[in-house]
Order: sequence, then structure tokens, then C-alpha cells
Amino acid sequence: METVLAFIIIFGALVFFHELGHFLFAKRAGILVREFAIGMGPKILGITRGETLYTIRLLPIGGYVRMAGEEMDAIHLQAGHRIGLLLDEKGQAKKVILNQKHVYPDILFLEVEQADLEKDLFIKGYDEDEQLVNIKVARDAVVEENGRETILAPYDRTFDAKNLPNRFMTIFAGPFFNFILAFFIFTAIGMLQGVPTFEPVISEVTEDSPAEEAGMQDGDLVTEIEGQSISTWDELVESVQDSAGTALDFQVERDGEPLNFTITPELSEQAGEEVGVIGVLYQSPVEKDFFGSFAYGAEQTVFWFKEIFRLLGMLVTGQFTIDALSGPVGIYKTTEEVAQYGIFTLMSWAGMLSINLGIMNLLPLPALDGGRLMFFVLEALRGKPVDKQKEGMVHFVGIMLLMLLMIVVTWNDIQRFFF
Repeated sequence: METVLAFIIIFGALVFFHELGHFLFAKRAGILVREFAIGMGPKILGITRGETLYTIRLLPIGGYVRMAGEEMDAIHLQAGHRIGLLLDEKGQAKKVILNQKHVYPDILFLEVEQADLEKDLFIKGYDEDEQLVNIKVARDAVVEENGRETILAPYDRTFDAKNLPNRFMTIFAGPFFNFILAFFIFTAIGMLQGVPTFEPVISEVTEDSPAEEAGMQDGDLVTEIEGQSISTWDELVESVQDSAGTALDFQVERDGEPLNFTITPELSEQAGEEVGVIGVLYQSPVEKDFFGSFAYGAEQTVFWFKEIFRLLGMLVTGQFTIDALSGPVGIYKTTEEVAQYGIFTLMSWAGMLSINLGIMNLLPLPALDGGRLMFFVLEALRGKPVDKQKEGMVHFVGIMLLMLLMIVVTWNDIQRFFF
């Protein structure tokens, strides 16, 4: 249950922040957002607030923000249609009823002659007295069909009606908010756990190692090696690894007292390379630093951004195969393992996943945010948008290929973890 809870919280946070970016920038641009969904597939829970339906759906494989105009949700009334209208105090239609299932008092019945529910917002038709009337439609009118209500979306409130910068930022904001979430997670770790100082302090001296034989002890602070000042653990590691078989003079501080040791690193194989080691372990000391926590959050965000890009490059160049990829099942199992090391390790895992989600969505692949951004770039270069049908076909093919990839990755995960 702890793993399930951790997975739900991490997955929910990653998807929520991603979709929140789309949602906020859509609202900022004046786009009507019809639905804000966490998860895919059948609806588990739905709450309507204002003009947006907020839902939680069954399958934990993503989420979406459904904006007016992105799907074929425009409502067209043809000549000869019989409809009902409810009017407000100004005489404007506040509800358009296409197939009446409810009984409304004071309803106006019309046989449509002409209508525009996108730009001019009017309905012209014949009433029950055969009089031709022209009814103005309110911008926030509701269209009811078979008992289902849909808020009218005037053209200027649709996604396609907005200028290129607004459309670009609405799509880009999703991945961008994943990077913001990662920054906040790493900053929170710095505030709660402390910011690593990376000082070259020996956490543990292993038995029968060159360091133990020389007299080094837990808690010793290395200040110099061969007369060169050492201020970080990385500098210590670099000096030792490059000096296998060579005696080194170490200067350390123990309880404020300076001590000197001569240690000869022994040869060891690590990650396929032969390096020098002296047999010490490291756990970075931490210090509480409010402002330093923000710097730490930024450093960790940039570090993982570069690291994930490096791994992505290895995948593209064939240095590891598709079998190394993980889907929801693999992420769940890894979350189970990571959770055993404590809340801060779990938070770091969530931050890394958030950056990974942001980067993956920025890849210029059809159906992903990056694919849509690619079409915006083409629009800017051409001076006009790409044909919607052609773009839609590209995204459709992309969705099919991504679903196929998801099936393959999930099957690999199931074989790896359960068989």
C-alpha cells in the first residue's frame, strides 16, 4: 500500500503540474478549457467548476487539457432544424436546446433559417406564429443535446483563434511546468534535509584498506593531497583515481588537529575502468541554508536535465536498446525500490521523473507537445499554418506509434519484473 500510495502521489503530481501549465496559459490567452483530466480512459470522478470539468480517469498513463477548437466541437445548425431557445432578460438566447428531454417553461421554438454560433452569434428562424425572428446568442450560452450540456465556444475563445505566441506558450507550458516542479522538489529537499556541502569528509574507512592501514579514521577532513589544496570530495576522488600504485601524502584535520598520512591507492575496476582507491566511503555533510536551498534546487534540476539528455543521446546512437526503457509498470517497480531508502530519496526520484517527463514531451515527435511545437515553428517559417487535415493525420499516426511503443515497453517491464 505504501508503494501504491507513493506511485499515485508521484504520478498525480507529475501529470497535474504538466496539465496545469497548459491550463493556466490557456486561461491566460482567453481559451475556453472544457476539461482538465488526470489519467485516461473511463471517468472515475468529475466535478464542474465554472466552465471547466475536472476529472480523474481510470488509466494512470497521462492526462490532458481539452480546449475549445482542438477537437471538432463546433456546433452547426442547419436550415430546417427545429430547436428550442431559453432567453435571458436581454432577449438573448442563454440556452439552445437541440433535442428536448426536459420540459422548460417559456421556451421559444424556432425552425432555423440561418445561424452562426461561432463568430456573429445569432439564430434566425421562424417561430410558432410563422414570424421570422433574429435572436442574438449570449457568449456564455449553453447548448443542450440529449440532456447533455456544452458551453458555447465563440471563435475568439478557441485555441486556433489565438496568435502564434499564445498557442506556442500554451503547449510549451506543460513541459516547462515539469521543470518548475522538479526545481521545487529539489529545493524542498534542500530545506528539509539540508544542502550538501560536498566537503571531503571521510564517512567510513573500510576494513583492511590502504586508508585504514595508514591510520585514517571516520570523520577525518582531507585538506591537502601532495601539497594541493582539496576542497571538495570530487577533487579527492580525482586525485586518488589517477594515482593507483603511487604513494600520496595526505593532510587531514581530526578534531581541529592537523595530521599527515602516506597512502598508496590500490588498483580497482569500477564501471569498466581501472582506477585507484584507498578504501573510504562518503556521505556528503549537509547544512541548513534557506537561500542555498534554491541554488541547490537549480543545480540539481540542471544536472538531471543534462544527464537525461545524455542518456537520450545514448539511446539515439544505439549505445543501449529499447529494452532499457521503462513504462508505467517499470516506474512502479522502481518506485517500490526507491521508497525503501526514505522520503528524500523518493522525492529525488520524483524530481528526476518530472524532468524526464518534460524532456520527453519536448521531443519533436507527432502527438507529443514537441510535435505540436514543431508545427508552430513551421507556421512561423512559412508565414501560414500547416493544413489542419495533414497535421491531424501526422498526429494520428504518431499516437498509434506511441501506443505501440507503450505496449512493447510495458510487455518488457512485465517480463523483466514478474518472469
